[in-house]
Parts: sequence; structure tokens; C-alpha cells
Amino acid sequence: MMSELFNKEEFLKGLIRRLHEEPDKLENIREDFMRVVRELTPVEIAQVEQKLVEEGMPPESIQLMCNIHLDVFKEALDEDSIDVGSWHPLHILIEEHRDILNRTKELRDLTGKIISGNYDGEDIRRLQSSMQYLDREEAYFSKEENVLFPYLERHGLVQPPAIMWKEHDEVRNLRKKMKIEYENLKNGDPNKVNELAITISELFTNHIYKEHKILFPSALKLLSNNEWESIRVEFDEIGYFSFEPMPFVSSEEVSKNNGVEGLVNLGSGFLKVDQLLLMLNSLPFDITFVDENDTVRYFSEGKERIFVRTRAIIGRKVQNCHPQKSAHVVNRILEDFKNGVRDVAEFWLNLGPKIVHIRYFALRDTLGKYAGTLEVTQEISSIKALEGEKRIYDPLD
Repeated sequence: MMSELFNKEEFLKGLIRRLHEEPDKLENIREDFMRVVRELTPVEIAQVEQKLVEEGMPPESIQLMCNIHLDVFKEALDEDSIDVGSWHPLHILIEEHRDILNRTKELRDLTGKIISGNYDGEDIRRLQSSMQYLDREEAYFSKEENVLFPYLERHGLVQPPAIMWKEHDEVRNLRKKMKIEYENLKNGDPNKVNELAITISELFTNHIYKEHKILFPSALKLLSNNEWESIRVEFDEIGYFSFEPMPFVSSEEVSKNNGVEGLVNLGSGFLKVDQLLLMLNSLPFDITFVDENDTVRYFSEGKERIFVRTRAIIGRKVQNCHPQKSAHVVNRILEDFKNGVRDVAEFWLNLGPKIVHIRYFALRDTLGKYAGTLEVTQEISSIKALEGEKRIYDPLD
């Protein structure tokens, strides 16, 4: 067993050395890294990384390996099949997970800078903020330990929550140690602070991976929608530390009132009417909705409209909103949509320097029955002119 662990540690050390010596082979190193990283605990990974620092490996190379681990895991998160509404407790925990991963990465980066000696007062302030963030994570632990886990235990799922709780306690213990090392930073060894930051980050990464791949899918199979709604109510009572989720309204209230006073039920969330209007009128294109009887029911009112429309068209037949010479085209599109011949029709026009892209989409209900048409009109000359890539945000002068 010890020889196996030694071989894995030596393999990991070799990967980090390759990362330092062969930066052009990053993708191959990523693949090799992910093969071994699941078989080592976060503490073991941190110990290997610390040994390499002591042997003279630049902290930047260690940091890059940690970032590879985190990046690969984030890619896995994006591919997860946990598809729940924004009100759902699992959606909330997943969003908190994303925030935790980003903040623990920042914690590692900051302690890495302190090791290198290339830091300033602002870095110290951010490090203090990151330490305080670790304390606020108790709200996340509490929601799982005091709400989600008891519900799962009622359904006979006992051991996985127990393991997750144990890992919460490991983070708490590491957090206490890090506070002590941070307070003694001026007189102590900054490497210890960095080692603890790496260990916390790696522990969270593996912990979150197990929750997404094992605990959460199991919970979705076991718990009823009524139980999830009860869990959400209890989540709200405990509170949130990284973001405020959408207001929650139970299905009972929705069915009773067909919504909630002041809010529009959109299925994946609830918006105030003024929020909905701001969103629709800020779209970078124009939209028009025509119902199943060919009657115009709505159009967006953005600041830069492509074609003139007035509110007088609301309630008119869409055929009467087009020139007579093009009415037959409108009728053909609608007929094809209603008969299920097609779901999309599109055109594009050159209007001086503008290129206007017009698309019509057939709308169908859950049974596939035709429910209307959505027209989307967009000026695309600036989009068509794009070349290459832009990955940097340019602040305004």
C-alpha cells in the first residue's frame, strides 16, 4: 500500500516537473494528471506540492497544476445533467459550489503571491477577505447538515451524507489551523499558509465532485417535489452567503393564485412586471408574438428599433401588418407552421449599410400543438464583421 502511494506521489511530482519544463504539452499533462488525482487525498497532493517547493520548484508551477485540477473539474460541472429550476435547493447548492471554487482559487493565488514575496497591501486586504469568506461558508455547511442530510437519511441514504459531513469538519479544522498560521504570518512560515490554502482548495474540489456525481443524483431520485419545496423553505430560514436565489413560491400557492401578487411565474423563475419589461426591451433584437389565430399580441420596444411599429397593431391580424404584395408569403409561413411542415423560416436584407436578419419560429405547446409565431429581427452587420477572438474586457476610458 505504501509503495502504491509512493508511486502515485512520484508520478504527480513528475507531472508537476513536466509542467515546469514542458509548458507546450499542457493538454497531455492535464490528461495524465486527472488519471492519478482522484486516487490521492487533498492532503497527500498538498504534501507532494510542498516537497517540490522545498526542493526548489517555483511556486508558479505548483499553482498552475492546482489551476489545471480546478479547470478540469469546472468543465465537468458544466457538463453535469442536474437540470432543476432556479428555485430548487440543488440549484442553490450548485451555485454556492461554483462560488466556493472561485474563492478558494483566489485564496491559493494570494498565498502563492505571499510565498513569492511579490505582494502589496491590497493583496493582504483580499487575503483577509478570503479568510472571512471561509467563515461565511458555515451557511452552506448548515443547509446540508441540518436540512438536506436528514431528509436523505429518512429515505435510508445514511453513509454518503455522513462522509460529506466528515469532510465539512475537515475543512473546519483546516480553517482553524489557517487562521492561526495567518495570525503568525509575520513571524511564521508563509509556506504553511499556502500549504493549508492548497489543501482546503483540493479538499473542496474533491468534495464538490462527489456531491455532484453521487449525492445530488441520488437525492433527485429519492426526494419528492413536496420534500424539495420543504427543504427550500428551510434553506431560506438558514440563509445564503454568496448570492440571493430567486424568491420561492410553493406549487400550492401557484396553483391557488395562478402566480403571486406582483410576480409573473415564468416556470424557471418569478419576475416583477417591470423587471420583465426591462429584460425584453433590452434585448439586442426585436421580437413580436403572433398568437395561434394570427393576431399580434406583443412586440418589444427597444431603444433602437429596426422597423417602425406602433401599439395600434396590437389586436390586428398579422397579414394586415404587411404590404399586400408580401401577404401571400406571410400566409405560406403560417400555414407551414400550423401544418407542421417546418418550425423556422428566415430572410436577410441589405438596407444601406445595415444587414437585417429576420427569423420566424413556430411555437408549440407540450403536446406539439401550434400556439403561435415568434418573429425575431436583428441588425447583424457588426456581428458579420467579427473576426478572430476577443477574450479581454476593455474598460471605458
